[in-house]
Amino acid sequence: MTAAAAPALRVRGLKKSFKDLQVLRGVDFEVARGGIFALLGSNGAGKTTVVRILSTLLAADAGTAEVTGIDVRTRAAEARAAISLTGQFAAVDEILTGRENLLLVAKLRHVDDPGAIADGLLDRFSLSAAAGRRVATYSGGMRRRLDIAMSLIGEPSVVFLDEPTTGLDPESRLEVWSSIRALAAQGTTVLLTTQYLEEAEQLADRIAILHEGRIIVDGTLAELKRLLPPAKVEYIEKQPTLEDVFFAIVGTRHDAAATNEGDAREGGRR
Repeated sequence: MTAAAAPALRVRGLKKSFKDLQVLRGVDFEVARGGIFALLGSNGAGKTTVVRILSTLLAADAGTAEVTGIDVRTRAAEARAAISLTGQFAAVDEILTGRENLLLVAKLRHVDDPGAIADGLLDRFSLSAAAGRRVATYSGGMRRRLDIAMSLIGEPSVVFLDEPTTGLDPESRLEVWSSIRALAAQGTTVLLTTQYLEEAEQLADRIAILHEGRIIVDGTLAELKRLLPPAKVEYIEKQPTLEDVFFAIVGTRHDAAATNEGDAREGGRR
């Protein structure tokens, strides 16, 4: 199979131990090109270890891992050219402005016309109004969106997002979800690790559950739901979710987004 025809990711028999602790015990999965694949598991399940191996930051003890048909162990430099990684905490420089952060990465990656690339990404992630502000003034959601934008410089085929909404408030989390959906809509393959069930349910085309170092189930949300028999309900009274209550009190999602954009414009005039 040629690299062009290969799946975005292929993992076979992946094992990794740290001294006496077995973290991965034979992980297998494939990710087709395009869309969002969620690796779901609790803390300590091995999600970040899988991502570090796929992104060439860590060597596996056994097994193989390929990115767009490229073996990450034997052809690490080629694999790195095809991927980008966004970790659990936004890797942005708070002293620089949003645009300066993007320009810095663009110049480090030696891309043509870094200014145009920076401006395009700022517009794509709804950060143009805050482009001239120092990142120290950004909200958590804005920092994370900038971090994801930075990871797209160089047009990687596959983007790894390792627990991208950790520590974010509800509004910021929704902002990041919107950015991830837009990213996949552009044709980029996204591997998302998360411990949040709702996040996987809202975003992923396919979900794999990693438990005690192994993939125990892998499929679409509909396929996973069919693993349990439907519940028989004679009467149900729908109660509002916490999210419903939150937005009813602070305003609608649309109002919250408009407020954030207004704040960004106001901050840019200061």
